[in-house]
Amino acid sequence: MELLTPGIGLIAWQLLIFLTLFFVLRKFAWKGILSALKSREDEIESALKMAEETRAEMAKLKSDNEKLLAEARSERDAILKEAKEDANRIVEESKNKATEEANRILASARESINQERASMVDGLKKEVASLSIEIAEKVMKKELATKGAHSELVSELISEAKLN
Repeated sequence: MELLTPGIGLIAWQLLIFLTLFFVLRKFAWKGILSALKSREDEIESALKMAEETRAEMAKLKSDNEKLLAEARSERDAILKEAKEDANRIVEESKNKATEEANRILASARESINQERASMVDGLKKEVASLSIEIAEKVMKKELATKGAHSELVSELISEAKLN
């Protein structure tokens, strides 16, 4: 059991060596080790802050991008709606103009037909009047002795008359 329990001398020497090593390390190495640990801790903390700031900035950029996309979509929809309304308005105006033009052409054609008809009726009246006067002149020139000669003359004049 002697191997398991150390002796007092061994404990004293080990304590003396430990304390000497502790004071030497404290005097020369402790400040360097603590400053290295402190700088490492500061670097880690600054990296964590930068990561958090970057995360916040990315979230802000993402929300800004979504906002811009929403605005672009609404603007696109407004432009499409306006274009559709303009197209419908132009089509409606074109239809109205075409209808007005067709009505104007029809009215002009009707008036032209009515003028032609009136002119033809006037021409026909003049022709009939001229023929009537011609027949009356021929009847008056000829002396009619009998009623049969008179009927014969009227028949002859009617067959000679040219009706255009």
